[in-house]
Amino acid sequence: MLALAPENWPFGIEWLPQPAYIVGGAVRDALLGRRSEYLDLDFVLPTEAVQTARKIASYYKAGFVLLDAERQIARVVFPQATADFALQEGATLETDLNRRDYTINAIAYNPHTEELIDPLQGYTDLQAGVIKMVAPENLQDDPLRLLRAYRQAAQLNFAIEPATQAVIRLLAPLLGAISAERVLAELRYLLKAPQGIPWLIAAVEDGLLCAWFPSTNSAQLATLAAIDSAVDLLVEYHPQLLLELSRTLRDTIATSWLGIAKLVNLLPPEPEAASEQMLRLTYSRAEIRAVTTAIAYLPQLQKNTTAQMSLSEQYFFFQGVGAVFPTLVVLAVALGTPVEVLAPLSDRYFNPEDPVAHPTGLVTGKDLMDYLHIPAGPQVGKLITAIQLAHIEGKISTTAEALKFSAQVLDTQ
Repeated sequence: MLALAPENWPFGIEWLPQPAYIVGGAVRDALLGRRSEYLDLDFVLPTEAVQTARKIASYYKAGFVLLDAERQIARVVFPQATADFALQEGATLETDLNRRDYTINAIAYNPHTEELIDPLQGYTDLQAGVIKMVAPENLQDDPLRLLRAYRQAAQLNFAIEPATQAVIRLLAPLLGAISAERVLAELRYLLKAPQGIPWLIAAVEDGLLCAWFPSTNSAQLATLAAIDSAVDLLVEYHPQLLLELSRTLRDTIATSWLGIAKLVNLLPPEPEAASEQMLRLTYSRAEIRAVTTAIAYLPQLQKNTTAQMSLSEQYFFFQGVGAVFPTLVVLAVALGTPVEVLAPLSDRYFNPEDPVAHPTGLVTGKDLMDYLHIPAGPQVGKLITAIQLAHIEGKISTTAEALKFSAQVLDTQ
């Protein structure tokens, strides 16, 4: 398996004791032919797991993190790879594999002998595209594994074995006791995965997210199910929308604008209540702001289309929604608003020269203060807004006209 070949590792195989095993997702993905630019390896060693990791990190000047001192788990971080080293659980490798969550993650590979160890027939389940539990008690020991089944089903485009899904439904209430940070990490994967929506809906319907999204209803799930179709419809009119939706809110935040559209349908339709639930899940301020902005402005977008909104109303609408606009139009179409109705507003948003959606200032605050001999303060902001409105309505078009207009407004005030 090329992905697991030692020549592709960031360190030499001679650093590993014998025997040593690669386990988990790396083996699974290699058997499926899935490749990633970032290598993520999990090693199980019968002895000296932390010591081995520490020696490798020291020699290669890589990052070292002791993840669990009691269970002897450590991580070595390279620029393009991460290697975790864990002490084998139990007297044999088979015992260790029998303590894992799903059979497809319980396959081991010995890089020294190039041997696959598969006591639970995980490879058969890989070929069948099925996620099957190793044992109910393994899921009960770490309830996050319940949600992980849905995330992996979305990532791999697999099905969950019916008996396994029945056990997950039975154990679902346990997920409420898991830390918010761990739940959020799985949610981010589900919101990001191309096949994530059906499994996100299944997770809600199977009771896995009741503790975190207690108010989600069937109408919201129906809207969530329509998100992908809404995107397809909108992209026919505005191909650049797909790029906008795939952008993340910030470089440090993995959530995309499409992810925000999905997330809105799990939360209450009131900004304050939605904010409270997101805070409990440890979402960032930027994500909370994006969701609450979408919730606040969606009714206005559904009720007032371009034909009903004056230029000034459109201006304030775009000023209020900013980069959330692509998320809003997806939600509106998913809720039944025709794409054609939204097209004029979308045309404005995707035209960087449009003065309503993307106004360019004819004057700065300093220009106004110097020209009018007024101090900094709210009055300057109000004058700039008045100038912008006059500009988009075609009353003024130059800096000189803007300054003259500001004096007239000031006199009126």
